[in-house]
Amino acid sequence: MKALLALSLLTLTACSTHYQLAGISRSRIVIDSRYDASPDAATTAVLAPYKLKVDSVMMPVVGTVARDMAAVRPESDLSNLLADILVWAGRNYDEKPVLGVYNMGGIRAALTKGDVTYGDVLAIAPFENKIAFITLTGEQLMELFGQIARRGGEGVSHGTELVITADGNLVSARLHGKDIDPKANYRVVTIDYLVQGNDGLTAFPKGSGLVSPQEESNNSRFIIMDYFKAKAAKGEAVDAHVEGRVKIKD
Repeated sequence: MKALLALSLLTLTACSTHYQLAGISRSRIVIDSRYDASPDAATTAVLAPYKLKVDSVMMPVVGTVARDMAAVRPESDLSNLLADILVWAGRNYDEKPVLGVYNMGGIRAALTKGDVTYGDVLAIAPFENKIAFITLTGEQLMELFGQIARRGGEGVSHGTELVITADGNLVSARLHGKDIDPKANYRVVTIDYLVQGNDGLTAFPKGSGLVSPQEESNNSRFIIMDYFKAKAAKGEAVDAHVEGRVKIKD
């Protein structure tokens, strides 16, 4: 037994190395259109069947957009649009939310004027976030608005009027032309990621009456595509504008 142990230790010692890290260097390779000028034929051939499959999924047009749109704080056309789409989707769930909230951090791409494909929507909403409805009291809603102010603004739906300071304080809040009643109940639509209290919006989990169906069809990207398709069926381009939903106090 002792001989076997000694042999094992000798083997481990023999296998050990004395290499040490001598240094680290790095470089950056910019991947841009220059690589498209001289594509590698063999690589292109290998990728061709996969590209065909991906394009068949990603390239179908779901609608059109009237202008270039991007998400920026405190308010933007794209974040306004996505918050409004959540409110619009309420009808498919027998819900009538008075407020929609979509987080800026969850908007991962912009839209370019013209046709919008499945791939474009997927780029905007790449996560598995599902639509979620919850009831907040007026007091909880004001807490939520304060948290939105601290984040410098999030996507909020039409009818919201928030005034915040540059350093993240809430000055005032109104909804559909009315002050917030601290004792009233407000039905809010958002995504399940936020309703769990993520992105600093910790007022959400304090609410009640949560409805958040988890089937794949309730993913935000499919809801966004449904909206574009509904507009396209009417021959309309999707549009949105900055309306003063979130204002920075001078």
